[in-house]
Amino acid sequence: MEKIKIAVLGSTGYTALELLKLLRRHPGAEVVAVTSRENTSRIDEVHPSLCGEYSICCENLAPKDLAARGVQVVFSCLPHTATAAVAPELIDLGMKVIDFGADYRLNDAAVFNKWYNVTHPDPDRLPKTPYGLPELFREAIKVSSLVANPGCYPTSAILPLAPLLKGDFIAPDDIIIDSKSGVSGAGRKPSLKNLYPECNEAISAYGVGTHRHTPEIEEVLTTASGKPAAIIFTPHLTPMDRGILTTTYSKPVKEATQEELLAYLREFYAGEPFVRVVDALPSTKDVIHTNRCHMTVRVVRGRVMTISAIDNLVKGAAGAAVQNFNLICGFEETTALI
Repeated sequence: MEKIKIAVLGSTGYTALELLKLLRRHPGAEVVAVTSRENTSRIDEVHPSLCGEYSICCENLAPKDLAARGVQVVFSCLPHTATAAVAPELIDLGMKVIDFGADYRLNDAAVFNKWYNVTHPDPDRLPKTPYGLPELFREAIKVSSLVANPGCYPTSAILPLAPLLKGDFIAPDDIIIDSKSGVSGAGRKPSLKNLYPECNEAISAYGVGTHRHTPEIEEVLTTASGKPAAIIFTPHLTPMDRGILTTTYSKPVKEATQEELLAYLREFYAGEPFVRVVDALPSTKDVIHTNRCHMTVRVVRGRVMTISAIDNLVKGAAGAAVQNFNLICGFEETTALI
């Protein structure tokens, strides 16, 4: 099998590490470049768990340098807006791009500019870029040269909510989303709130009413519903390394029992390799280090509740990216993920 040559941009963070772990066992992938703007160390020195797996060094490479190495697919783990600054050139040079950031997740440049406080550098491409959640947008992903990998919180909320909206079981304009994430979701860059004495034995809310994943979730849920979605999204930092547990609360628009909703979700996701509709209440420990999402539904006092769990670094980031890579390159979708 001829391997696809790959570059990983911004290779020093947690999501890049998870990505490299997955790619090292992919029979059709060959990582030929890893980049960093500041670090020139070998990648197995940056990430010691990769010792014996990779020996290439981090470099600050331009798109033309990647093209010279024969790179065919670029995974970009760069900060927000950095991918959009180079993606047009990468695509013009014949490379496919999977962006881990938020640069292409929203369809409307004005919405992006409002929530990210910058002018989008590549606005014309926004409405043409598929949202990289294969369970909902598989066919569009397959034929695209640019994929917007979903955010981790949005993945955990959208997967259980979108089917219920498509089936017209819940109202789209009054949804509460409560999410709790491990500290790795904040990234590897040191900050006060992520220091051990600050986050250990503590749980705290942040970004209340202002978190940038809000418009991303609303946009996809609007697509699923066909009507404008409005959410209240509150994320929390929890004292664990990884994992997301998300609970949502919605108003029903037609009568359905808990058993009927569970059956509907199972039918909707029948055949999906990474979604499990379970009877028990999901736990982050059930999905750690996997590309799976466990979800269930409950009807409590006239409200429809969903509870879902994912690994924020795998199904919420690197695993989804490899799933998208498999789709755009013609591999079996589960390759390197099961």
